[in-house]
Amino acid sequence: MPEAAAIALDGEPVNAGKREQTKAANRQAILDAARTVFGEMGYEAASVRDIVRGSGLSVGAFYNYYRSKEEVYQALFDDGARRFKLILRAEYEKAHDFDGFLSTALFAFFSFQVSEHEAWMTLRPSGERNHPHIRVETPETEAVFEEVKALIIDRIEHGGAPKVDADYLAAACIGIARELGDRMIARRPIDVEATTRFALKMIKGGIDALPRLNE
Repeated sequence: MPEAAAIALDGEPVNAGKREQTKAANRQAILDAARTVFGEMGYEAASVRDIVRGSGLSVGAFYNYYRSKEEVYQALFDDGARRFKLILRAEYEKAHDFDGFLSTALFAFFSFQVSEHEAWMTLRPSGERNHPHIRVETPETEAVFEEVKALIIDRIEHGGAPKVDADYLAAACIGIARELGDRMIARRPIDVEATTRFALKMIKGGIDALPRLNE
């Protein structure tokens, strides 16, 4: 009964699951290779063939998943955004108050940025910034913004944070963290704690000066 053996209990071919696993493994191999290649060569100098060589896949296999190195670059941001969103939620659940959440969230972000881009961003050629043609604002990064905003609103509604414009505050926190994170990565030595302290004081000082929303 060869045909029956090839069908899973839910009616889907058994091989379908294996194909999806292979696709996921190939995508991850490409992302891992790109992270290393961008780190060793810098984004500008790296090519699709360099990424392919590092992944162990064929050029044809690469183009089954991504159309360019720009798309791979975006995918790296998306991959990091998905994982950091989980970290952010965990820090929120552990925090006892809003100030504590800001502190641990900032420290987690800067620590994540260092570990995530240790091979890529810290080794890229000095002065090289994000490629100007890459749109790093993707649905995944937007989801992180919405998560930050939702967490701020939750604290405000429960009386744990000042009643300010949560939309603007979330944008300001993310903007400050991103810009300081880029500068931190460019410095030697990298100092996560000092960056966190600076960002925290800037954000808290700004919040203190903000107008409060009407009850």
